[in-house]
Amino acid sequence: MEIESEIAKRSLVPPRLIEVMEEVFHVVLGIFLFGIAVTALIYSVIRVFTTTPFFPTGMIQSINDILFIIIILEILRTVIARYTDGVFQLQNFLIIGIIAAVRHILTVGAYMTLGSGKSREEFDRAVIELAISSGIVVALVLAIFLAKAADSLATKAVAQKS
Repeated sequence: MEIESEIAKRSLVPPRLIEVMEEVFHVVLGIFLFGIAVTALIYSVIRVFTTTPFFPTGMIQSINDILFIIIILEILRTVIARYTDGVFQLQNFLIIGIIAAVRHILTVGAYMTLGSGKSREEFDRAVIELAISSGIVVALVLAIFLAKAADSLATKAVAQKS
């Protein structure tokens, strides 16, 4: 308490004003992200019905668009969690990374399957991209596991102290 009052005395801007500005900023960001998600959904629905041929090009674009919208919604969830809890949650960012990497894997894999007549260099590059994205997914899943294990250990340690 003493430190907070000392900081408040030295600050040109009252700390409460900064908190209110931050809260307003988070609300504006949340609304903006929601608007982006709705716009992306509308665009995706329009694109589904206008892409020819629907199979397979339209389907691949639809899956890609859906995963993009899910990423936006996960970012929105992270902003909301930051606004309500006051902290950024590591797990949400890891999930966003996994979804993005899986999206990339599906897109590259689909275009590799559909694209006939690819050069050896293009094929090798696509295989390398798939391997790197797969490694990223494994690393992020491991990071989620480790974060949950660390959280569980911390909870047990606090419970034992009580």
